[in-house]
Amino acid sequence: MLTNSRIAYHRHDHKRCINAALNRARELCDARKARLTPIRETVLETIWASHRPLGAYEIVDQMSQSEISRHHVLPPTVYRAVQFLLDQGLIHRLTSLNAYIGCPFPGNYHSDFFLICRHCGSTAECSEDQLDHAVTHAAGRANFQIESKVIEIVGICPECQL
Repeated sequence: MLTNSRIAYHRHDHKRCINAALNRARELCDARKARLTPIRETVLETIWASHRPLGAYEIVDQMSQSEISRHHVLPPTVYRAVQFLLDQGLIHRLTSLNAYIGCPFPGNYHSDFFLICRHCGSTAECSEDQLDHAVTHAAGRANFQIESKVIEIVGICPECQL
């Protein structure tokens, strides 16, 4: 089982998370000959700024207010960057929140499920082969062709339980 929940829900050097995500993104994009432009990289860095999903307009606001971006960013620019990052598997879209979160496992096959804290919004991406198998098996029995799988589980993280 791959899990990121221990990192997302406990205090840690988050700058390392951001740097690791940016380095993985650069490596994957280089290998795929995909262009990770400065604006795309800035959007990715903004998304990785916390372990909380961000909507597109939150990304715009944070980029416009941060030192990362030197000027006001327009929503279409962010939407195009977000689509590129989704296409490259560098981020995920959480449908129930209409928001985006960084993928800690880009380039690796994994069936995602997300643990979303309803108090603080921290979200951990996890992957479990048995869950993936169960969903795939159930869909197969129903003769249902899966196009995407995103399971979102809402609860209370360890930090908020204290």
